[in-house]
Amino acid sequence: MRTMPGHPPYHLSDFDYALPPELIAQMPAASRSASRLLHVGEARLDDRAFSDLPALLTPGDLLIFNDTKVIRSRLHGRKRSGGKVELLLERILAPAEAWLQLAASHPPRPGDSVLLEGGAQATVLERDGRFFRMRLDADVPFEVYLDRYGEVPLPPYITRAAQTSDSERYQTVYARHPGAVAAPTAGLHFDQPLLERLRDRGIASAYVTLHIGAGTFQPIDVDELAQHRMHSERFAIPGTTIAAIDQARAAGRSVIAVGTTSLRALESAAMSGSLRAGPAETELFITPGFRFRVVDRLLTNFHLPRTTLLILVSAFAGLEPIRAAYAHAIRERYRFFSYGDAMLLERTPDPGPGK
Repeated sequence: MRTMPGHPPYHLSDFDYALPPELIAQMPAASRSASRLLHVGEARLDDRAFSDLPALLTPGDLLIFNDTKVIRSRLHGRKRSGGKVELLLERILAPAEAWLQLAASHPPRPGDSVLLEGGAQATVLERDGRFFRMRLDADVPFEVYLDRYGEVPLPPYITRAAQTSDSERYQTVYARHPGAVAAPTAGLHFDQPLLERLRDRGIASAYVTLHIGAGTFQPIDVDELAQHRMHSERFAIPGTTIAAIDQARAAGRSVIAVGTTSLRALESAAMSGSLRAGPAETELFITPGFRFRVVDRLLTNFHLPRTTLLILVSAFAGLEPIRAAYAHAIRERYRFFSYGDAMLLERTPDPGPGK
């Protein structure tokens, strides 16, 4: 982990907080843009409505959205012994092969099979920690099988079963490219009327695609952050998005990432010093001291304690401002996590070399 000069090394315990369970949103708001918005500045906390967003931006500002589409990626099966197994797709490797997370009382070993709906089965080829490479034996490819038998992959902190309405609400209105196993949740607050209001105000928009993998739910199990192994995710940056960023920069306007996934894609593509278009993979773990090259402001939901996402927003806005923001949000009864409320974060100024 890199830290700026004068910054102490950080540990996982620095990114913890106590959340009353009743603040974990189990259902989405009545309408997408009806959520609350906490505006977090260097020395400012403003309680707003998400529908206020156009007034908080300046004409010419650029919003960057992640247009990945959530696929029906959760499967239920059983071992030949009868034990229950839950599978969550990480990524498809070939028509009949994929990496999956697997939950069972006694995980199967290479060569063992899991019996699935429709007479199909999945055989374990190898294991890498929490992930299992498996071959699907079915009359259709993995992608078609998931669409037929898979469930909407609600996060584990949503304790109810998925409902029909989740197929629509756990998906952004601008989702285009299938491949994610979790929604880019900051984007769930946008509906078509709000997008039109932003356009009418002169707010520009562009897109990246980052397919969120099952590793997004993977806990950090080491206290030394430098020892954490970040999961890899696929992303792509269109040339038109780079042109839009260049235009916003030339006009002195802000680049606003809608969600941590948009931010990771942009900052990963700029690690060489300039933005690169095209497909790539990222294992970027953003920690305090990271030098942000692209994103000026960040729209994001509230994140779980002791997670890479909470560490990312702390790197972006500063650890103390984030601690203050989360304490304020708990006092004011904001709704947390995927179906919860949002924050607009201002980036902490770069202290510069030697400061």
